[in-house]
Amino acid sequence: MKLEKPTQNYLLALAISLCIIPSLLMIGMVTARQSIAETTTAYKGDVWVDNWFKLYLNGEELIEDSVSITTERSFNKESFTFEAKKPFVLAFEFKDFMENATGLEYIGSRRQQMGDGGAIAQIYNASNSTLVATTNADMKCFVVQKAPLNKSCAQESDPRVGQAPCTQEINDVDANWRALDFDDSDWANAIEYSERAVSPKHGYDQVSWAPSAKLIWGSDLEQDNILYCRLKVE
Repeated sequence: MKLEKPTQNYLLALAISLCIIPSLLMIGMVTARQSIAETTTAYKGDVWVDNWFKLYLNGEELIEDSVSITTERSFNKESFTFEAKKPFVLAFEFKDFMENATGLEYIGSRRQQMGDGGAIAQIYNASNSTLVATTNADMKCFVVQKAPLNKSCAQESDPRVGQAPCTQEINDVDANWRALDFDDSDWANAIEYSERAVSPKHGYDQVSWAPSAKLIWGSDLEQDNILYCRLKVE
């Protein structure tokens, strides 16, 4: 059967399209993958905390301390990897162990005392080991729970939650505090502490800490028990 010329042209165009379209789709997929690869970077991080932490990346949970805060002397370090696109924010939830809201530990024993906190972290580019960010006095922190407000509580024979001298301070924080666009300008800067002040142990010496990575906490290592801190990477 002899086809009319317009019909022949249509079939030729259709055949060409069937050959070209899959190739174009493949090129588009490769380009998309390349675009993603070019905009996200792999990172590795180290964190050590006395006693516990949870870390969020742009509001999404990234890692939680593998050792429960209720474990006695639960100091430990965590090393991990993740991918992110700059700018991003790492939001830390830090907790020092307290037996109850008095802020004390070993209550009723001869070891009754206020615990003390401390944290340090560093982030590297996973491919070339370039240091990207560290904990230091430039980061912003917010004290959520502070106790006891009077340190003489530690000498009480029967410390009671909410009763002087064992009262506490609880501060509310916006639920969006983990997000990249959260305004933390009203938060205080972290306080840097020496190794002597914090006495880090159990995992701390397993990491080669960069000189710029500093042990940080709130204004009081003993009274500040729950602390939120934000580390921006731009």
